Amino acid sequence: MLRPGDSGTVLALDVSDNLYRRLAALGVRVGKTVRVLRRGRFSGALHVRIGTTDLMMRAGEARAIRVRPLA
Repeated sequence: MLRPGDSGTVLALDVSDNLYRRLAALGVRVGKTVRVLRRGRFSGALHVRIGTTDLMMRAGEARAIRVRPLA
């Protein structure tokens, strides 16, 4: 999992069809670069940026998104 300040490329979305469509509508797609801006306390929500879109994501949903860290 990426830490705040880290970026990575989305490799796969291992989520339900409904969540897949919702994330795709927000710009979370395979091949896109995602950056973690901050993380909530106690394994809470993540604040991520994809392109020019910022979103908050539950930790469980974020764990279902496979990413390759950027060097």
